[in-house]
Amino acid sequence: LLYNIFYEIFTVCTSVVAEDPSGKLYHARNLDFGLLLGWDVKNNTWAVAELLRPLVVNVNFVRNNKTVFMSTSFAGYVGMLTGMKPGIFTLTMNERYSLDGGYIGVLEWILGKRDGMWMSFLTRNVLENATSYEESKNLLSKTKILAPAYFILGGNKSGDACVITRSRNSCLNIWDLDTNQGQWYLVETNYDHWKAPLPIDDRRTPAMKCMNASGQKVNCFMTLLPFVSLQLTTYTALMSVSDGKFESYLRTCPDPCMPW
Repeated sequence: LLYNIFYEIFTVCTSVVAEDPSGKLYHARNLDFGLLLGWDVKNNTWAVAELLRPLVVNVNFVRNNKTVFMSTSFAGYVGMLTGMKPGIFTLTMNERYSLDGGYIGVLEWILGKRDGMWMSFLTRNVLENATSYEESKNLLSKTKILAPAYFILGGNKSGDACVITRSRNSCLNIWDLDTNQGQWYLVETNYDHWKAPLPIDDRRTPAMKCMNASGQKVNCFMTLLPFVSLQLTTYTALMSVSDGKFESYLRTCPDPCMPW
């Protein structure tokens, strides 16, 4: 049970969605987990992240012999944190730090005082059933959830990308890609994009430096692969919705490396 609701409790992640000069969209994410949940003094890493890496699997979800969506997940985990509906949209989810956090929503749900959806079950439902970028955007911004979150969404045509900032009860902000204003990528970690991240946990700046250095030439997965690997990183997923390409890589950060 705890394994399947851990995203409501604590994770740190980085997601990037970017558009190349031809209008194709690419989506990448690091799944980081295990901060403050046991330090392995032998390997200088976080114990939970070490335990999760061998459980990483790529899964095709099939209905009537047709692939409905693809996902990188953990064996035995039934929700979805990373997924792509080929030709339609890509989706990742990052935790949003808030005093009105998931622990409150989970407690209220246990006590029967709240009727929201678990975040990873909402994303799975969207990947299974939404048939367009706009429909998925609507569901992710309006469905009541148990914990605050960032939903990072990419579509299959120029400009169809956004970061949806959610509280437990409402949509606080939708940050859309705007290539007309020179904004050809969006980077989301675990902080509201209009606020500065914590100085000791600034993964946003290195990711943006990486993207700015490459320029708008993200027509290759490997351009997005190197960004921001930490000792907490279990995997990096790379998705190209138009090409139907979905790849993931186990990640490690050799010592010496930032612990968070």
